[in-house]
Amino acid sequence: MTKLKQVFTNRKAFIPFIVADDPNFATTVKNVVALAENGADIVELGIPFSDPSADGPVIQDADLRAFAAGVTPMTVFDIVAAVRKQSQVPIVFLTYVNIPFKYGYAKFCRRCQELGVLGLVIPDLPYEERDELAPIATQYDVDLIPLITPTSDRRVEKIAKAATGFIYVVSALGITGERDEFAHNLTQLIARIRQYTDIPTAIGFGIHTPEQAAEMSQIADGAIIGSAIVDLVRQHGTDAPEYLAAYTKTIRAAMDAAATVQKAANY
Repeated sequence: MTKLKQVFTNRKAFIPFIVADDPNFATTVKNVVALAENGADIVELGIPFSDPSADGPVIQDADLRAFAAGVTPMTVFDIVAAVRKQSQVPIVFLTYVNIPFKYGYAKFCRRCQELGVLGLVIPDLPYEERDELAPIATQYDVDLIPLITPTSDRRVEKIAKAATGFIYVVSALGITGERDEFAHNLTQLIARIRQYTDIPTAIGFGIHTPEQAAEMSQIADGAIIGSAIVDLVRQHGTDAPEYLAAYTKTIRAAMDAAATVQKAANY
């Protein structure tokens, strides 16, 4: 069992996403710590990229703000190092494959291991091409976290059987961004995934309210929230940590309450 998989053993996991260096280095460190101290089980830290094909306007704009602040992949590693002086919260990176490729797969994964970055979410690395990175990631105890979508269809079995850490289940077609409706086949999709693996599942893309997080955590093993959190950072800038703390508490409370109801129903 990898360290990421262990996170899901005690409760449904809340996984917030923020963009590194938005609006600056110091605030990002405070944001991660605030999330960790108020109920986040894993923090997904986005490495800004010039062509983030899976991300909607909210996250794209955050990437641009980070670039304006002078972010580089080295900056992101330095942010994690600064976080580690205050928190040991599990961290995963969301990145696009060109970044670790240019950095050097082995060098990138080794640095992840040194800093306790436990996994990589790489939206533009398809299952069919994962073998160029997977053995190196495994060598350095870094999980490659696959994405499964409502249209993965015949590829679900292959993706699920190769997964480590957890599986990122995409709630709807398209790019990231707040939604009021999700795919209708999520329950069936996760049931199908569980035919092939016991790796935890976490649903992301579009979740932004406590009610949605609670609903999705009843279907899956965790909920991922990105755009809503990134937008709080946009709104509040260097004051964002206190707002992220309050928001995280509401999400955590809703997920815990839903888990209590679900447990009672199954008793």
